[in-house]
Amino acid sequence: MRKIKVQLFVLITSVFGVFGSLYFSEIMKLPPCSLCWYQRIFLYPIAIITLIDILRGQDSDLYNILGLSSIGLIISSYHNLLYYGFIENIVPCSQGISCTSRQIEWLGFITIPFLSWLAFMGLSSVLIYSLFFAKTENRKNEK
Repeated sequence: MRKIKVQLFVLITSVFGVFGSLYFSEIMKLPPCSLCWYQRIFLYPIAIITLIDILRGQDSDLYNILGLSSIGLIISSYHNLLYYGFIENIVPCSQGISCTSRQIEWLGFITIPFLSWLAFMGLSSVLIYSLFFAKTENRKNEK
């Protein structure tokens, strides 16, 4: 039962991320930077894998999804540190828009890199809890 709830959370979060990124680039016509593309590379398969597993009635391999989410979280963390000026870019953006371009700022702090970070942080946190901490709870309940 718990895995189904985790799968649904992962699916809903990743689908919102996919459609959100497509909304920004295709409808609002905001070009994605190179770091945004890398984050999309790790987010889109999460939505596809989870949807297929749910439609087939299979348990998702949460370890693989956690791997994709963790790499996406690392990239989005780096992007946010760069965006907010905490670090300098190691390699300048070679094509397209700069990774520090201010395209949207809702309420003064909600930005595209921040939304990506929230999605990957949410996914990673729920997956880590489900995979590692829920097992110890089940063992305690069995005793």
